[in-house]
Amino acid sequence: MKNYLILPAILFSVAIGYSQKNKNAYELASPNGQNKIKFELVKNAPKYAVSHGKTEVITPSEMGFLLKGNEDLSSNFEIKGAKTSSFDETWEQVWGEKKNIRNNYNQLVVDLQQKTGNKRKLQIQFRAFDDGVAFRYVYPKQNVKDSIFIMDEKTTFNLKEDGKAWWIPANRENRDEYLFKDAPVSTLDTVLTPLTIESKSGLALSFHEANLIDFASMTLVNNKGTELKSDLVPWPDGVKVRVKDTFTSSWRTIQIGENPGELITSYLVLNLNEPNKLKNTNSYFKPYKYLGIWWGMHIGKYTFWESDKQGATTKHAEEYIDFTAKEGFHHLLIEGWNKGWTPGWYENRMHMFSFTKSADNFDLEKVVEYGKKKNIELIGYHETGSNLINYLKEVDEGFALYKKLGIHTVKIGHVGSKLNMKQMHFGQFGVNYFRYILEKAAQYDLAVLYHESIKDTGERRTFPNMVSREAARGQEYNAWSEGNPPNHLSIIPFTRLLSGPMDFTPGIFDVEVKQGYPGKRIQGTVGQQLALYVTIYSPIQMLADLPENYEGKPALQFLKDVPTDWEDTKILEGKIGEYITTARKDRNSADWYLGTLTNEKPRNVEVSLSFLDPSATYEAQIYVDAEGTDQTHNPEAVAISKKTVKASDKLQLKLGGAGGGAVRFKKL
Repeated sequence: MKNYLILPAILFSVAIGYSQKNKNAYELASPNGQNKIKFELVKNAPKYAVSHGKTEVITPSEMGFLLKGNEDLSSNFEIKGAKTSSFDETWEQVWGEKKNIRNNYNQLVVDLQQKTGNKRKLQIQFRAFDDGVAFRYVYPKQNVKDSIFIMDEKTTFNLKEDGKAWWIPANRENRDEYLFKDAPVSTLDTVLTPLTIESKSGLALSFHEANLIDFASMTLVNNKGTELKSDLVPWPDGVKVRVKDTFTSSWRTIQIGENPGELITSYLVLNLNEPNKLKNTNSYFKPYKYLGIWWGMHIGKYTFWESDKQGATTKHAEEYIDFTAKEGFHHLLIEGWNKGWTPGWYENRMHMFSFTKSADNFDLEKVVEYGKKKNIELIGYHETGSNLINYLKEVDEGFALYKKLGIHTVKIGHVGSKLNMKQMHFGQFGVNYFRYILEKAAQYDLAVLYHESIKDTGERRTFPNMVSREAARGQEYNAWSEGNPPNHLSIIPFTRLLSGPMDFTPGIFDVEVKQGYPGKRIQGTVGQQLALYVTIYSPIQMLADLPENYEGKPALQFLKDVPTDWEDTKILEGKIGEYITTARKDRNSADWYLGTLTNEKPRNVEVSLSFLDPSATYEAQIYVDAEGTDQTHNPEAVAISKKTVKASDKLQLKLGGAGGGAVRFKKL
């Protein structure tokens, strides 16, 4: 069902919460009146402010750009026109964490023109939603005939008060695979978005961007005190953005919640992207779970390259296919299948891979045919090593091979500190590259899973073949580094996952990693691993462990049952860095699923089941840490039980330190 409502503000100013206090100031309110944006020209310079109810969130803050030649596109303006409108629709996700999403906002569009010099025009578009606000810049075609070189963006976010921020550094050499830290906003340096803040007023805020196309990614730098400033990721020569004639920035977004859980169920970023441009995605992609020849390489049992411990062999592939089919799954990832893998390849600058030739001891066509007999589809894998010169020469041939073989998903890696040894992953070059490959994949009926990529800005709405990405510190760090501390899993739902789905690769049952490197392990329990299938959203979820670690384990049943496509999502409770409890309703049945996990502290969780259908009865199939279990005491023990419940009931779950649990509510 779609319902469109577009009202001219001149006639319906009260209905859309719009007012003009003077000829150079405008105020726009969200549909429920809670979030307000004030725009004003102050001494001919554009400024904006944001409030939520009676609480000031952003005090007057700067807007605009600095162009090449020190030309200022942030002052000397006059208002040439302003229009307001209201919009309301409900649209359906092809797949997602919520089936039907309401897109309801009020909009103010201000047309500015500089009074002297080149008399450049600049349009600023504001949208006020019930769950936040957003704005973007549009530089229209005009009489100035030259290329545009943006040297700096002057946008600031001048927070009214300090707060606690959960952040990772904007280290442009190593992308975004860091552990989140918390610190006062006033102490930050340069950070990546999404940036989550709990303000002293009690509001939960997330700063990010949406619909990033042909522009540089925005990072945030502490300008002074609690003022954050947009800091665009540059080209190697220092230019931030290069365009001809016109540009449209990504939306600068501020999501606002009364509590952190409301940030997770905000779909503002998705709503700021264009509607689905792919009409046939359902013909080649439906959400699924998959196994893989992958974890064995990370823990050192196998190698990515040809050796006596080679992971990707025809023999191993057939064994994995047999297990995958036996347990009722239908997809298998095989990394290292192609030519080019060598020891230390990631240290070899501009490493060369083939994307069509099989490695020794591996026959791609034979493995694909064997899989088809067992109803198992392979997931393709392309590791570029960030050598995009090589990749772009071969990408059509590589994608065509997958289409010929009936492969419909490709995982694409970009290990390397810079693309082509010089371009930042988050710069305009990288932004355009990742969008180009996504659109190219759609031409070959391929869904894309990116690793070492730019951040998600909601493009999955427009291109639903963009199914998931890494773009954070995932499970693999537990295999060969100091590991992820227990609180990591109670932070990322409120931070990284606000941008979109994540391929975290959960499901390790041998949490002590007995076949891996000495001293490396998962800092948590199997109960916690089960919870991740609900607390971390992705339309594709891996069962990341080795097949032998699942064999005969009763808890595997939950991984068989839990879906990856949802009708609705509710955050029942959560505190950033401490715990989270998430409930999701299956899109294709009447069942609900729950995941709950804690940091290093044991926790007794009381769950109100009011989200269930009040007229129904359910069988709660409970998987939770066994008595006495935590990350260092019998961490693989899972207590499995069943009980009959109704919406009026409360469920008690006892979590061990770094523990968790999962529940299937099967409607009777």
